Parts: sequence; C-alpha cells; structure tokens
Amino acid sequence: MSNRQTVDARNTFCPGPLMELIAALRASTVGDEVEVLSSDKGSIDDIPAWTRKVGHTLVSSDNRGDHFAFVIRKAK
Repeated sequence: MSNRQTVDARNTFCPGPLMELIAALRASTVGDEVEVLSSDKGSIDDIPAWTRKVGHTLVSSDNRGDHFAFVIRKAK
C-alpha cells in the first residue's frame, strides 16, 4: 500500500520546491507519492523534467490559480 505526503513549498523559489521534492522522495519508499505545492513558475518545467530524467512518474500536474500542484510517484 502506498502512502502520499504533501510538501508545501509555496513561497519558496527555485530550486527550493525541487529540493524539497528530492528530500521527500529520498525519505519515501517505491510506490509512495509526494504532492508538491509550489508558487514558483519555474516548477512548471523543472519538476516534470527532473521527474522524467531520474525515472519517477509524474501522476498529475495542476494549476490551482495561486499555485501549482504536482504529484510524483517514486519509481525506484
């Protein structure tokens, strides 16, 4: 059974949201999901690109008006 945790990285700037995602994934197990909330527009490109590069799964990416929400599933 997988777990999901939320990392609220709103009001931090690049590379803060990505660094917080990486730390959360390191502390999780394969199959777990991490939701990252970010108000940094750079995250729109950075988080999906990093996720593909390292081989995790981008489950969803949503624009919620004042911030973005990404859900990443740890794949390895």
